[in-house]
Amino acid sequence: MENPLVAKLQQFARLSCESKAALHTHTNGRVCHYGAHEDIISEGDRPYVIRLILTGWAYRYKQLNDGRRQILALSLPGDLCDHNVFVLREMDHTLSSLTPVTLAEITPAAFHALTLAHPCIAQALWWETLVNVATQREWTTNMGCRYAAERLAHLFCEIFYRLRGVGLTEEASCPMPLTQTDLADATGMTTVHVNRSLQELRAERLITIKQRRLTIPDLAALERRALFNPSYLHLYHIGQRRDTKGD
Repeated sequence: MENPLVAKLQQFARLSCESKAALHTHTNGRVCHYGAHEDIISEGDRPYVIRLILTGWAYRYKQLNDGRRQILALSLPGDLCDHNVFVLREMDHTLSSLTPVTLAEITPAAFHALTLAHPCIAQALWWETLVNVATQREWTTNMGCRYAAERLAHLFCEIFYRLRGVGLTEEASCPMPLTQTDLADATGMTTVHVNRSLQELRAERLITIKQRRLTIPDLAALERRALFNPSYLHLYHIGQRRDTKGD
């Protein structure tokens, strides 16, 4: 299977064979494994490496003193967990595994050398940063404006698009390890409300979730239900820049 970071960055810039080989080299160094529901780095810890998700799902979260949790973002295969986070003295949130996770740890020095030697990688990473910021805005809009079923539908559409971009969908289905509690914490809802909204989407035949897999029979219909516009993911970028060449 293709390196998920290569698959992701190719959505934003054309990578030369040399750049792809360099990415493989730098992400096949120190590899770490985590079980499900383990904190990878906690709020207050000092970050010292850049982490790349190779397999599995992780998520960023904040937790209040009374135990309430807000999931801030999902990290899927191919995602760099804040490639500039090492400038911080300490983490202001926690990164945790949702499923068993395999990740590569890259030192800041190696990462800096990689981007200097391969400008097309640096260009793709700038686009990836812009997409991450745009995604955060969309999550804020999701919780502030959309109704309950729309919030879940929107999240499902986003996950499907992101997984499809790195080759992890099968026709109309993709993995879905998020529990109802996870969905509630990611969308600002109660688990009761999530359950009702899932039943609503199922009754409309827009989704099925079985054995930790999400199936979307009609993606366009789910997008309409969610008021979803994938433009914030900028997956069209390469198509509009056919003159872009790898370094």
